[in-house]
Amino acid sequence: MDNALDALYAAAADGGAASRIRPGARGERSAGLQASAPNVARWLGDIREFFPSSVVQVMQRDAVDRLNLRQLLLEPELLGAVEPDVHLVGTLLSLNRLMPEETKQTARQVVRTVVDDLERRLAQGFRAAVTGALNRAARTNRPQPRDIDWNRTIRANLRHYQPEYRTVVPERLVGYARAANTVKRDVVLAIDQSGSMAASVVYASLFGAVLASMKTLRTSLVVFDTEVVDLTPVLADPVEVLFGTQLGGGTDINRAVAYCQSLIGRPADTIFILISDLYEGGVRDELMRRMAEMTAAGVQCIALLALSDEGAPSFDQRNAAALAELGVPAFACTPDRFGPLMAAAIERRDLAPYAAADRAG
Repeated sequence: MDNALDALYAAAADGGAASRIRPGARGERSAGLQASAPNVARWLGDIREFFPSSVVQVMQRDAVDRLNLRQLLLEPELLGAVEPDVHLVGTLLSLNRLMPEETKQTARQVVRTVVDDLERRLAQGFRAAVTGALNRAARTNRPQPRDIDWNRTIRANLRHYQPEYRTVVPERLVGYARAANTVKRDVVLAIDQSGSMAASVVYASLFGAVLASMKTLRTSLVVFDTEVVDLTPVLADPVEVLFGTQLGGGTDINRAVAYCQSLIGRPADTIFILISDLYEGGVRDELMRRMAEMTAAGVQCIALLALSDEGAPSFDQRNAAALAELGVPAFACTPDRFGPLMAAAIERRDLAPYAAADRAG
């Protein structure tokens, strides 16, 4: 364990470049790690043996960031030894255009592993929150199990409480009615694909795919830097969405918002979510004018400064304040809070508590 830590952090503390990462044999002190795939793969194997997965992910991230090992991730042998996580996916996507063909298949497998894990952990709760919000207004006494409103059902059956069993026997179920063929809301996601937004791109792609699977929503997904790319046609597969992005580069938020504005045909029934740190490289005054126009037309606009597990992000505070003055809340959101946020937006509830919770955090 000591050698594995020294191989990374001693070299980094010395200002060592990747060429100094060289793990020695076990029980033997080492000056660092040598920048070759076999040695780095051996080190990756060691840390996976000695440390829990959460620590391994941090050490991998530090090795890539501090010792500039990105180039080595283009080798499929090394990718096979890496512990997949959201940050690794971001790094791989930033290298997407540089990858040789033999590496791309391995990279896709790594990305698929991460996306499948996120979907397993997050999609069910997210889908339940959004579906419940969509069906909140209509009630039925013959709901499907997943549509039961348990609070109302319990209240309606309190007279059937059984003290000996300490439970309520529900003779009448109350639930949400479905209108499967009616599109109730349009959702437009605009995702900043600058390098600092990598984790947000991963999570937004996953949630965008879940939203697209709901027939009562019409979902569009757009990614942008200085160019704008509409990835709605591949929205069913978040991995395809991710490999359609190109992390890095400049940012023209105004241009992206202009394109998204052209997609909006039902302003009063549209939720527009801009996921960006708001560092604008385009025309700021036009950006604010467009956001004001959409808000005045009835579009529910939200600016997410980040959609990630990290704490408070770096963002343009002046632009965030200007959006807030227009009635557009600007705040960061963790993935587990995105479902309740979407539910609140669909029901047109006040989103100020979400912004306040972010400031308190």
